[in-house]
Amino acid sequence: MSKTIGFIGLGTMGRPMAVHLAKAGHTVHGWNRSDGRSGPLLAAGGRAAASIREAVRDADVVITMLPDSPQVEEVSYGPEGILAHARPGALLIDMSTIAPRTSVELTRKAAERGIRVLDAPVAGGEAGAIDGILSIMVGGEAADFEDAKPVFDALGRTVVHCGPHGIGQTVKAANQLILAVNLQACAEAVVFLEKSGVNLEAALDVLGGGLAGSHVLTRKRNNFLRRDYTPSFTMGLHCKDMGIVSDTARAVGAVLPLGSITAQLIGSAVARGDADLDHSALLRGVELLSGYGGQ
Repeated sequence: MSKTIGFIGLGTMGRPMAVHLAKAGHTVHGWNRSDGRSGPLLAAGGRAAASIREAVRDADVVITMLPDSPQVEEVSYGPEGILAHARPGALLIDMSTIAPRTSVELTRKAAERGIRVLDAPVAGGEAGAIDGILSIMVGGEAADFEDAKPVFDALGRTVVHCGPHGIGQTVKAANQLILAVNLQACAEAVVFLEKSGVNLEAALDVLGGGLAGSHVLTRKRNNFLRRDYTPSFTMGLHCKDMGIVSDTARAVGAVLPLGSITAQLIGSAVARGDADLDHSALLRGVELLSGYGGQ
């Protein structure tokens, strides 16, 4: 079933997602805070909106794909925001990665205007967005999840309703925790292997075929081998996400020893100027601590 969709945020992730929706037959009106991002959407048959109001006023579904809570709040609230102009009964799907409490508050304020909300953050990075194979973890009402399935099916391969409002963001925080610790472990293994005189390429081949293998090791293998930190997901964004993990863990009383250490290491990388590098650049920090410049 085709829908009219207002898509807010045509950045690294949002741009290919909006394109997939247009190619799937949905009518997509895209808006971005900065100019020059709508070309691929227009080429796919979508439309560029001049304002949030224009993007959302006739939409069945409004999707936001933005960096953090402040940006989601900026486009959602106020006289020029989504809630002021989306029609009652519309479904707002926030696919950004933000704090669970922000999602819950957005749901409360949207309900006052008769607008339904799902939090639906994604995993899979830029490559997953481009290939349309994202994992989508959804919080909200089951009926709204079913209504959104045609949208989700155009964007992802693994789509799961995880629970009530805010739970999608909680699951995404857990995803980022696992990813961060795994990246750090891989980075440490790389330095350990190279300083031991082991052929790194051969070692990663055999490790990838055993229980130590992971999607992280497979996807970031060439980053580690080549020291190529062209970003598919930046260290700065992962640092933001680990802040969400830490704050949420504190709120629920969960102690995360490895998560806390890894969050500090990611924060250290950002402080050293690595915010715009791929998060596999955690390897640079291990090299620094080991007095080692790599190959």
